[in-house]
Amino acid sequence: MEAVPYLALVSALAALGLAAFYYKAVEAASPGDDRMVFLMTEIQNGAKAFLKAEYTWVSAFVVAMMVLLGVVINPLASLSYVLGAVLSAGAGYVGMTVATMANARTTEAAKSGPAPALAVAFRGGAVMGFAVAGLALLGLMFTYLLFVSWLQVDEAFEIVTAFGLGASSIALFSRVGGGIYTKAADVGADLVGKVEAGIPEDDPRNPATIADNVGDNVGDVAGMGADLFESYAGSIIAPISLTAFSFGLVADQATDDSVLPLLMFPMAVAFVGMVASIIGSFFVKGGESTDSHALSRALHMGTNIAMGLTVIGTLVVSYWLFADGDLYDKPYGLAISVIGGLAAGWALGKTAEYYTSDHFGPVKKIASQTETGPATTILGGISAGMVSVASSVGLILIGVGIAYWGGEQTLGDGGGIYGIAVAAIGMLATTGVVVSVDAYGPIADNAGGIAEMAELDPSVREVTDALDSLGNTTAAIAKGFAVGSAALTALALFKSFEFAIVQAGGELQLNIGEIDVFIGLFIGAGLPFLFAALTIDAVGRAAQEMIEEVRRQFREIPGLREGKEGVVPDSARCVEISTKASLKEMIIPGALAVVVPLVVGVIDEDALGGLLAGALVTGFALAIFMANAGGAWDNAKKYIEAGAHGGKGSDNHKAAVVGDTVGDPFKDTSGPAMNILLKVMTIVSLVFASAFV
Repeated sequence: MEAVPYLALVSALAALGLAAFYYKAVEAASPGDDRMVFLMTEIQNGAKAFLKAEYTWVSAFVVAMMVLLGVVINPLASLSYVLGAVLSAGAGYVGMTVATMANARTTEAAKSGPAPALAVAFRGGAVMGFAVAGLALLGLMFTYLLFVSWLQVDEAFEIVTAFGLGASSIALFSRVGGGIYTKAADVGADLVGKVEAGIPEDDPRNPATIADNVGDNVGDVAGMGADLFESYAGSIIAPISLTAFSFGLVADQATDDSVLPLLMFPMAVAFVGMVASIIGSFFVKGGESTDSHALSRALHMGTNIAMGLTVIGTLVVSYWLFADGDLYDKPYGLAISVIGGLAAGWALGKTAEYYTSDHFGPVKKIASQTETGPATTILGGISAGMVSVASSVGLILIGVGIAYWGGEQTLGDGGGIYGIAVAAIGMLATTGVVVSVDAYGPIADNAGGIAEMAELDPSVREVTDALDSLGNTTAAIAKGFAVGSAALTALALFKSFEFAIVQAGGELQLNIGEIDVFIGLFIGAGLPFLFAALTIDAVGRAAQEMIEEVRRQFREIPGLREGKEGVVPDSARCVEISTKASLKEMIIPGALAVVVPLVVGVIDEDALGGLLAGALVTGFALAIFMANAGGAWDNAKKYIEAGAHGGKGSDNHKAAVVGDTVGDPFKDTSGPAMNILLKVMTIVSLVFASAFV
């Protein structure tokens, strides 16, 4: 049983080996002609320059947190924190590097049809997926083995939890900074290019096009990778910390028969999920059709196989770890908790697909509402996003109920919360293949941009557009998994926070009738709205600067708008605007997630408990609303661009572009960052719990 962390460690190394294999496969593909290579290089250089600047800024925050942890908690906690931060940043950088290699290669492959293009784009995404899952599991298992098993240091479990805090810090800034960058460029390119100048998306005349394609990589690849790195690590940490803090464990008690299976089970499920993801990734193969149903089936085949294998593996490890009838009853209970989480995550993804895919009613309804202008288009998207919250809340509650029941079956009274904690791992057990499918989307989007800018045959753009449209839906599905796991993980970490307060000699009274809890509840309920407002405002300000620059270039560079031969836009200036604006704008929203719980916790820990509860409820709902509304607007625009309701250039199309512009910061900046906000606040509270008391 004590071999489980080593097995998980080996599976993480296997995942990294697979990432290297897919990297070589992408590298071996042809990047196309000189023009395509030039565009690919421009996008690569812009993305690398941004990440270098972003990580330089964020490193100052990391150093400050490292010092604070070293002084207030434990110097070793600061080391664990830095390891989590460095590996999270590394996963994002690896993913961005290969995505910017795979884009032109996907475009070149699209000349031969959808099957080769899908293969290249998926392999590019798979490097990201398995780098994220592999590095997260490798770092976490090494941290656990080092501090709990080998050194058996004091406060070992606080030190392990600090790894998650490091991952969360990078994820928050990467999501916010990358999201502001990509949407400032996207909004500027769309509003001036499509609406004002009447030129196609990704037209080489548009100065913001390169910045827009860079943004896809720094926001939707590097940012998303750091996000799911943090989610995956957090989902494994939550049940471990819950066990440790509820039993008041020190490292040398971690091998006791009564608690060892509880500590090993999350790692065993992660091991099973990793192996299943590796196997599932080999089943993604495209056909010759550009029909999105066929492409979707091909892309999701790997995920479905990985999920099926995870279900079987989870049943096996449940009976292996909890077979001792004297200590545990009904071993299948915790397997049901994990499988319930996996099913809830899948159902959340399917709900997101229903509300964001142009095959279903909500998107078609929004497209039809463009007949009466931008106002009704925006109302339709808001309505679809809000309705999706109701069904998502229902699904998460069913998942919570099943997981709680399963935990009680195996562990008896009080075991339900542990069941909820491991359900979050169920949602993210197949992270390797889920991220692979998600990261495929930005690569396909970039491939379409390169096809347009390189002025390739329209048939190539037709293939890349089919891949890109599916990419929007896969992104919405991944966001469903991420936000669902955030709710379950935050709940488990919240319970761990409660135990940590008691263990430190304090007492948490979460009675809503108490004024301090009531005040904390309202601060927490309002915080996600403030966070969303700050990030949307940041996109608005950065986009305004981008719009003015694109207009200036069209106005001042003779022959640019007309497409005169030899006249090229100043793309570097647009990249510079997005970079500076996003770095400046990410600081306040990012700091908010750390500073507010620290300040409130120092004043009153009961108020902090109320704050975490309030933020969890409103943050979950707001994240679902924004992700699905934004995805619905985007695909309504693409549905019209495919020929419905007048097609490109029509008034309906212009209305859809306005709706998509409103949805851009919803789905790619504020919404995805919301689930990180919830976990950062909870994990900060947990790590610093003893200091508050």
